[in-house]
This record gives sequence, structure tokens and C-alpha cells, in this order.
Amino acid sequence: MSILIRGGTVVNADRAFRADVLCDGGRIVAVGDNLEAPAGAQTIDAGGQYVMPGGIDPHTHMNLPFMGTVTADDFFTGTAAGLAGGTTTIIDFVIPNPQQSPLEAYHQWRGWAAKAAGDYTFHVAITWWSDLVHEEMGTLVRDHGVNSFKHFMAYKNAIMADDETLVKSFRRSLELGAIPTVHAENGELVYQLQQDLLKKGLTGPASHPLSRPPAVEAEAANRAIAIANVLQTPLYIVHVSCKESLDAITRARAMGQRVYGEALAGHLLIDESVYQSPDFEFAAGHVMSPPFRSKEHQRALWQGLQGGNLHTTATDHCTFCGEQKAAGRDNFTKIPNGCGGVEERMAVIWDEGVNKGLLTPSEFVRITSTNAAQIFNIYPRKGVIQAGADADIVVWDPAGTRTISAKTQHSKGGFNVFEGRTVQGIPGTTVAAGKVVFHRGELMAVEGAGRHIDRPAFVPVTA
Repeated sequence: MSILIRGGTVVNADRAFRADVLCDGGRIVAVGDNLEAPAGAQTIDAGGQYVMPGGIDPHTHMNLPFMGTVTADDFFTGTAAGLAGGTTTIIDFVIPNPQQSPLEAYHQWRGWAAKAAGDYTFHVAITWWSDLVHEEMGTLVRDHGVNSFKHFMAYKNAIMADDETLVKSFRRSLELGAIPTVHAENGELVYQLQQDLLKKGLTGPASHPLSRPPAVEAEAANRAIAIANVLQTPLYIVHVSCKESLDAITRARAMGQRVYGEALAGHLLIDESVYQSPDFEFAAGHVMSPPFRSKEHQRALWQGLQGGNLHTTATDHCTFCGEQKAAGRDNFTKIPNGCGGVEERMAVIWDEGVNKGLLTPSEFVRITSTNAAQIFNIYPRKGVIQAGADADIVVWDPAGTRTISAKTQHSKGGFNVFEGRTVQGIPGTTVAAGKVVFHRGELMAVEGAGRHIDRPAFVPVTA
């Protein structure tokens, strides 16, 4: 069925303008004034609302096996929650076990993702190194639409990539025209600080941020940037949470280095005081890595987004219920790391950013959709309202409000880090692949409707 979105203000990353938007066959077919509705078309009145590209969350973990358990949200519930929040595409992570074939892990994740309600694509983590990994990176890029590889510089004795792995994988990524990404925390330092705290009997969630101070993140960010600089590879740093990491990115970019930074919605709005709560379930519910930081770091992240040294906003959506988090009641290092947010990201960033004058609507579109599409090479299929693009659209009601609560969320986590926050600016309607999937509070997500989005390689560099 055709859809005509009439009378709204189209907001792209470069400009905003009044126009109607006509969708047919899963694509946008026309953007212009006074478009005629084809026979049988569904018409959506967007008067007084913004018509924006559907959100792209470049960092989620659905159905993630972790520390002997699996996240509460699978690919259906997680992507459905995203649709309710205006996010129509996620980039999730294939994380092979050490010594596991990356290709085998990729197929495993593709199987889990078959039930997704919204579009999805994958970063593949490099958790070990061998000739097999070198070869399969090529297969993933050439045959499976993967153009980014993730490296965890944290999580010693599990999936941490050492410097040898980083160098070899960055170099291979450059050959293939793929972009390396890093979780920047010095895993050795984190491990040693965790042991020190446990020896002192400091076993509660309040010790989590103490074991991962800003300097630990900054060291890894600087190291990854230096390696990328020597090898002349681009670099994308996920969940930048502190001023020192942002400073490292800013310095590198000022020297002409191609480094991109991602900020999480949670790090922009929530501060470290949450870990001081005497309520274990509340404090543990906020345990994620890197941890929430002080308000000084939050201000720096907003400045990074405003100044163009941070490029994307994500959630690291990784939901564990209270019972799962309770595994670390006597040892904070055993609390499964992760928080939700895929449903709330766009609304909380609009409320805190656009409503307070920190961002323009076009800048909001840039950091919630367009930049991710461009950095990961799915633009202009995604990330823009123009003829030929996928009909992934959010009709945004700037006057609409809602109070966020775990009781009313679509995510299955049972906890919400934005609990009780009333936001102004919410999705009125979400269109995904040319179908209305959310409208005025009603979610109409369909299991299995999501598509895997192949991301072509950038032009490979050949020696």
C-alpha cells in the first residue's frame, strides 16, 4: 500500500523544509508540495510535526549470550521497542567466542536475527587472531555485507584484543575497505583495579565506576588512535563516556586523522550518583561499561556532539533483568554489564538536546541517523528523506509528551535507566520499509519483517 505523509516539515541533516512525502513499495518515491495520493493510499496527517529519517542505533546487543545468561530482549522484542521509539535500523554485534570461527558466529547471529521486526546489520568482533580469522574477514566483507569490525580492548581473560590482534585486524580492515571500531578501556588496568577493590571488601555496585576511571578509557582511546594513525586506517570509537577520550579524538581530528566518536544516550543524561544507591537492584541496573560519569563529562559529550567531534548517538542496548543482575550481589564484577534504551534514545536526546537549545532539529537528525548511515556506508539508502531512499520515517510530534517507565516500555528488561523522566517530543508515527509499524501509541511490529542490510565495503586499498 502507498503511504502519503502530508503537511509536515521534512528534516534532513542539511536542511528543513515543508513537503509531502509519498512512499510506495518500501521506498520513498516523491518529496514535494501538494503531492496527490494514489488510489487506495494511506494518508498520514503530519501537520505541526516533523518528518525525519528513521533512527539508526549503531550499537545494540540483542539476544546476547553473556556470563552464562542471555539478554532479556531478543531480536524481535528489541527491534520492536526500537520501532516504538522511532528507530528503524540497528547495528548489532556478532561476538565470536575465543577460537570460534567468525563466519560460524556470524551465521549463528543471523539465525537469531531472523525474527527481527526492524532492519538490522552487524559489526563482527575480532576476539582472537589466526590465518583463519584473516581469511574469514575477507569472506564477511565480500559475501556477507559486513564493513566494520569491533575490538574489545577490555574484558581480560575473555574477549579482549591485545595490541598484536589490533594491529593485524586494523591492517586487514584497511585492505578490505572496512572500518575498525573499538571499545576503548585498558582491560589489564580494569582487571587489576577490580582485584584491588575486591581485596578491600568493596564488593558492591559502587565499586564498578572505581574500577573503570576515565584515565583507563582515555589510555585505550589514545592507544587505538595511535595504532590507527600509524597504519593509516580510519577508526570508530564506541560509547565515548569521558572528556579525556573526547579530547583524544578532537586532537586526532585536528591533525586530519579520520576518527569518529559515538556517545550513548545514557552517558548524556545519567550521572555516576546512581551507583551510590543503597538499593542493590537500582545500582546494579545501571552497571554498564564504561560506567556513567560526572556531570562535567556529560557537558563535554554534549559539546563534542555540538562541535562535530562526536558523530553518532547509540544505546548499547543490552538488557538483563533484576534476577540476572543479582548474580553479582556479592561481587560487582559478576553483575552482567548492560542497560536498555533503544526505545528511549531519540526522545531523551530530543528533550535534552533540541528543547534546551543544544541541538537544531537537523543536528538531531545527523546524530541519530544520517551520520551512522554515512560512516557505515548505507547512505543514501538510509538516513535521509529523499526519493529512492528506504521508506524508514518517523513523524515526530514536538508537542507530544510521555513519562518513561519500565511498566509501559516495550523492551523486556524490566528496568529503565530513564525511569520517571517526562520527555516532550515523541514519535507520533513510525514507518519502516514502507509500512506503518507504530501510530499514536499503538505498536504493530511484525516478527520477521526486518531485513538484513548489506553494507558494501569502502574502496579497498591495495598494495
